[in-house]
Amino acid sequence: MDKRWRIGAVSYLNTRPLLLGMEQSPFKERIDLVKSYPAQIAQALLDDRIDIGLVPVAIMPLLSSPQIVSKYVIGSEGEVASVALFSQVPMEQIERVYLDYQSKTSVALAKVLLTQYWKKEVEFMEATEGYINEISGTTAGVIIGDRALASLSHFEHIYDLGLAWKQHTGLPFVFAAWVANKPIPADFMEAFDLANGYGLSHLDEVIALIPASEQVYDLHKYYTQNISYDLTQEKREGLEKFLEIIKNK
Repeated sequence: MDKRWRIGAVSYLNTRPLLLGMEQSPFKERIDLVKSYPAQIAQALLDDRIDIGLVPVAIMPLLSSPQIVSKYVIGSEGEVASVALFSQVPMEQIERVYLDYQSKTSVALAKVLLTQYWKKEVEFMEATEGYINEISGTTAGVIIGDRALASLSHFEHIYDLGLAWKQHTGLPFVFAAWVANKPIPADFMEAFDLANGYGLSHLDEVIALIPASEQVYDLHKYYTQNISYDLTQEKREGLEKFLEIIKNK
């Protein structure tokens, strides 16, 4: 019997287009798919509990032989909507920042932008579950994923990290990529990319399968204007720049 590959994916709205083909086609018979939030998928790849993970790119330097194995990523060409710094006061008044525990990349990006782009010295605080309720006064917080989309109407000031990175560097950003820490056969990766691409060419089908209660944002806009899925040369340059910055910190 052929090997079933262990695949780990983020369980956010932004991955639904990538996962539709894996969950609704014969390809699903070739994989064991697990879903969780980014930091947990990252740890599973580090622990060799999965073979390929859609992981925060900030963990790549921690792997012995990391390789991006797909032409699809979770990226943005500018405003991403679901990764932002949320605050009730303007940037110049922020004194403390909660760091979302769900993603290493977004936390690292927030630190880079606060230091290099906004020129801010703040106290960083590790967040735990329920921290969003503590964002008030001069205390801001990084929120990612579906919870960020649900928070867009609840805060006076929202600083989109994808947009800020583009303004800071002129480059797009890669938040997560399909990464392996071992060689993956080319024939499997070809089928894997076909499965990834199915939902991107059937977005109406993807959106129709998402319960109305989860549609807290215009998902057609999200999938076509905010999230950018193709790993272009510019995205590779943005990723290399980001990894170089955090390596030197």
